[in-house]
Amino acid sequence: MKVGLIDYGGGNLRSVANALRSLGQDPIVIARPEDASGATHLMLPGQGEFGDTMQRLETRGLASFLKNWIDEDQPYFGICVGYQILFESSEESPQTEGLSILSGSVRRFQNEPKLKIPHMGWNSASATRGATRIWQGLGEDPYFYYIHSYFPAPTDLSAVVATTTHGTQKFAGAVERGNLFSCQFHPEKSQDAGLRLIQNFLDI
Repeated sequence: MKVGLIDYGGGNLRSVANALRSLGQDPIVIARPEDASGATHLMLPGQGEFGDTMQRLETRGLASFLKNWIDEDQPYFGICVGYQILFESSEESPQTEGLSILSGSVRRFQNEPKLKIPHMGWNSASATRGATRIWQGLGEDPYFYYIHSYFPAPTDLSAVVATTTHGTQKFAGAVERGNLFSCQFHPEKSQDAGLRLIQNFLDI
């Protein structure tokens, strides 16, 4: 096994790398497609704005590389913006196209009384499909750490494996399709539940 961390110049690589090392893995950093030689699993620790992330990936030749990797059903784990870019578009950057791996768009939380935006802190993720391969051992409502103002809204709900509610707004907290898994929360900051999730991904 060889885990590659996608470095587009804006992600939080250190925390994810530390989580992987605690699980006995020594990840490689992938800043361009040729760096991925021998990689068996890819993780994209997203942080930042949708449009900027896509631009950086395009500039480094990583956007088409990721699309091909996922189209071939090779293991991919996207976190936060690494999840959002899988969709077609985002209200955060209306002129920017995502990877269009999944149908749907990324939306901003609607304002409502006493709702804090960004959504920051611990929240439960309610399993919608039970113990899938990557959701093994997590139970029905594990808690994870979130920090975001936007969230994906898939048009095809068959890939959704967990939903999260912030205020009165429910959104797709995580998706799983084949060897692809992506989530809006940060497993690398979510203690035991997050490490279990990452380990389940590595076990693919």
